[in-house]
Amino acid sequence: MKGKKKVKEPAGMNIPEIFAALAMLEKERGIPQTFMMDKIIQAVTTAYKRDHKDVENVIVDVDEEHQRLKMYVQKNVVAEEDYVDPFNEIPVEEAKTISARYEIGDVVNIPVDNTEFGRIAAGNGKQVIIQGLREAERGMVYDEFNSKQHEILTGVVTRIDPRTNAVSLRIGTGTESTEALLLSGEQVPGEELVEGQHVKVYVVDVRRSTRGPQILISRTHPGLVKRLFELEVPEIYDGTVEVKSIAREAGSRTKMAVWSADENVDPIGACVGPKGQRVAAIVDELRGEKIDIIKWSEDPAQFIAAALAPSDVVDVMMAEEGKACRVIVPDDQLSLAIGKEGQNARLAARLTGYKIDIKPESYQGEDDEEIVDEEPVQ
Repeated sequence: MKGKKKVKEPAGMNIPEIFAALAMLEKERGIPQTFMMDKIIQAVTTAYKRDHKDVENVIVDVDEEHQRLKMYVQKNVVAEEDYVDPFNEIPVEEAKTISARYEIGDVVNIPVDNTEFGRIAAGNGKQVIIQGLREAERGMVYDEFNSKQHEILTGVVTRIDPRTNAVSLRIGTGTESTEALLLSGEQVPGEELVEGQHVKVYVVDVRRSTRGPQILISRTHPGLVKRLFELEVPEIYDGTVEVKSIAREAGSRTKMAVWSADENVDPIGACVGPKGQRVAAIVDELRGEKIDIIKWSEDPAQFIAAALAPSDVVDVMMAEEGKACRVIVPDDQLSLAIGKEGQNARLAARLTGYKIDIKPESYQGEDDEEIVDEEPVQ
């Protein structure tokens, strides 16, 4: 409206407003008023000393009942002849005009001008409260995501760094949302993400930092496959079927060992689902990554033989010491057992925890030749 003067926004807060804001922070965000008041006292004391560099001792008196703050400069009472520092000392005669009880060696509290203190408290109190709100929000976000470690979250791609290929994702909604960085090493090889795309990620770790919680996420972690199966397979979610181990080369192939204590439940069938629907949904989410589901066995030889699927196994000879074995396979299946670039043998070794030496059936080595605890065939 013409002729109406615009009201200028206040530069800070008055003392009652500071008390009211602290009460609100405690009620809504759970931050104790005493904790925040200590921060405000520290801030205003630092600010006053910055403006009055010669002053050594400053205290702030808090009167919660009447919602008042008062600042004092503390001065030592000295003899007239020893008086040299007007900023930190007061002659005994002058001190006695304040109170007859003061003697040399006492400390006198001199009130700071209300106007000056009000100005300092307003600006610094406001900054401390704003900072407190930010820290509270960061704490809430940290708590929210820390509870989701080793879970799957869906994020929206917000930015892709053309130099490092790192992908920024927005995870969560509203005030409890945060940015997470999917580093190139945690991305599935050959997978192209685009801005605006919704993508499932595995939360590897959540760390505190000065800029808020830092969420470490991955698309290559074996835990992602396990959690996807939990979402698709009720028997895994409720514990009827147990995932014993997973070995993964992201974007290419995963081997997963499953088991059930219930003899009436087929753990592999449960994971595959009717007409393969369950495993197909996971393969689709992983952009075509092959998944071998095998039955875990407490017998290492049986487990190792199953882990080398799709190859048949003629025999498994366990080493007398160490976690190593020699596996005999049909001659025509040697390359299948080893896999392209050694992948099948490598994943089987990781899945079982055994070093696997694969030999064809026609292998002419000595029967009693010692099985060496060596790396699996690559």
